[in-house]
Amino acid sequence: MNLNLEGKRALVCGSSQGIGRAAAQELALLGASVTLVARNEARLKTAMEQLGGVGKHDYIIADFGEPQKLYDLVDVYVRTRGAIHILVNNTGGPAGGPITEAKPDEFLTAFSNHLLCNHLLVQAVLPGMKQEKFGRIINVISTSVKQPLKGLGVSNTIRAAVGNWSKTLSLELASFGITVNNVLPGATATQRLSSLLEAKALKTGKSMDALRHEMIEEIPAGRFADPSEVAAAIAFLASPAAAYINGINVPVDGGRTGCL
Repeated sequence: MNLNLEGKRALVCGSSQGIGRAAAQELALLGASVTLVARNEARLKTAMEQLGGVGKHDYIIADFGEPQKLYDLVDVYVRTRGAIHILVNNTGGPAGGPITEAKPDEFLTAFSNHLLCNHLLVQAVLPGMKQEKFGRIINVISTSVKQPLKGLGVSNTIRAAVGNWSKTLSLELASFGITVNNVLPGATATQRLSSLLEAKALKTGKSMDALRHEMIEEIPAGRFADPSEVAAAIAFLASPAAAYINGINVPVDGGRTGCL
């Protein structure tokens, strides 16, 4: 199986922590040169220094709250440094809460942070992928693409939009040797999960331990995922071995999602 990414360059968003950081590490170990993207420079430096492999790694400081600035930074980077072969779209999810209580601005912010930023990043790297005749666009979304999650009204709505955007993109780009796929993490031991549990604990009065236990009871595997397990799926989809896998959703959730 050809998993070798030597000579390939990857742009990994939200890569200063959590799933993004784990994905960057896996891609680096397969030989890719990795460019990390996040807001916090101190965390970016630490993450970059810990990347292994044989590639040359660097980072871009960018905020997904500023889509046009994000595009401009990546566009200039690609024009000066060369083609990006692998794009991992990943950013923190919207706050939890019932959809009936969601404010319009929450939907607009989430749509901008997730769909618009993903779209602009694709537009920035697409010319290079077409020229190289190799591209992997991997969107880290959520299992809510397949089955909405309770208490995540805004996230459920926007994740579904990203999923359909991704499928449409996969149809248009396949003939150029570019694949577009989604990785759908289930409950993963990240800061995002901790934040959601903390918010729920404040609202319900239940303890964090009790809430963790309730979540784990719904997972056939009986535990939360480690970020590295989600990263392994991302890295495989980025590899030459996954060239004929296109336009799909890959849940990494321990079997929790109740549909195929």
